[in-house]
Amino acid sequence: MFLLGNFGGGGGAIGGGPSETVVVAAQSIPIRHQITDADLTTTKISGTLQNTYTKPGDVKGLISEIQITKGALITSDMLARDAGLIPAGSAPAYLPLASGYVAMTIPTGEQQGVAGHITLGDYITVIASASLTIFSTTGAQAPGPAKVVSKTVFTNVHIIGLGPASANVQPASGASAGGGAQGATTGVTSSLTIELTQCDAEFFTWFLGNTTLRYTLESFNDYLKQPPSAPDPTCPTVATAQGVSQKEVEARYHFTVL
Repeated sequence: MFLLGNFGGGGGAIGGGPSETVVVAAQSIPIRHQITDADLTTTKISGTLQNTYTKPGDVKGLISEIQITKGALITSDMLARDAGLIPAGSAPAYLPLASGYVAMTIPTGEQQGVAGHITLGDYITVIASASLTIFSTTGAQAPGPAKVVSKTVFTNVHIIGLGPASANVQPASGASAGGGAQGATTGVTSSLTIELTQCDAEFFTWFLGNTTLRYTLESFNDYLKQPPSAPDPTCPTVATAQGVSQKEVEARYHFTVL
């Protein structure tokens, strides 16, 4: 690992001779952290080094396989495209959840989960399809065919874990995992672990039990600039959640009013 001093965008070259722009850590980066713009800056070095990056955009979104010190030159062997490649023994004792947020695992599959294209760090939307009879206060079904409504019920849902199978898992350097290492498993992911508030987790649980869910993968251009870092004012703690029934679902999402 190289530690560089006096770094900053457009900084002077280290040593004499030709200089090359490289990406370095703007702050300490913990293991299994998804790299953001705030973690990166650039500096200039003399000569050419292998496996370095010249643009922060090439590093953003990758996962740190090791603890990276502030000022360290970032190389591809420090990073992975999926946390599944990082040995389980290197995992932190806790998930990097913002205060007031929880992790929840939801089922997925080839058709429900965009044919396995959803991966760690992505953001998805969730569509629920429900029969309007579940919102009836009398229990009676209206004459004619059952009326089913599909609505987008969640947006910008952050994916923080995959399991148990992983598709297209490879280290940031592009080399394949060998020797039966983690990440060698292939196939479409069967579950997604998401980050959300406890209030939203109650709604999500209701939708899982009473509706049909489909996920759509958002464009990376529409991702949140930063994952949540502070409590959601509408649900600041897990104690805020007070339970969900079709009454609360209808009040929030208005399935019967189009």
